[in-house]
Amino acid sequence: MADLTLGAIESRFADIIWSNEPISSTELSKRSEELLGWKKSTSFTVLKRLCEKGIFQNQKGRVTSLISRDDFYAAQSEKFVDETFDGSLPAFLAAFTARKGLTQNDVDTLRRMIDEYEEG
Repeated sequence: MADLTLGAIESRFADIIWSNEPISSTELSKRSEELLGWKKSTSFTVLKRLCEKGIFQNQKGRVTSLISRDDFYAAQSEKFVDETFDGSLPAFLAAFTARKGLTQNDVDTLRRMIDEYEEG
């Protein structure tokens, strides 16, 4: 995937696809008009751009993803940590928790994730 970034509006458009795939390009343009207020031409322009990024494909008017929503956002998160924190997850967590903090539920979830990781 060449460009792993989506703007806010592109993300909303991508979520329409991920939530409804497979979806016809006609239905996608209708939903984009309803949910985003877009004209048909805008939908097709943005769809073409997201297909060029390797996130979706439009074959014979049928739009499907090439990468799942979870995989996309996981890869985007990895890229952010790599570029901003030199790949250090502890540095990211330290920066994140310095301002926002963690709830007890967050701590429990992180402990569970670490335990599962260590158990293999």
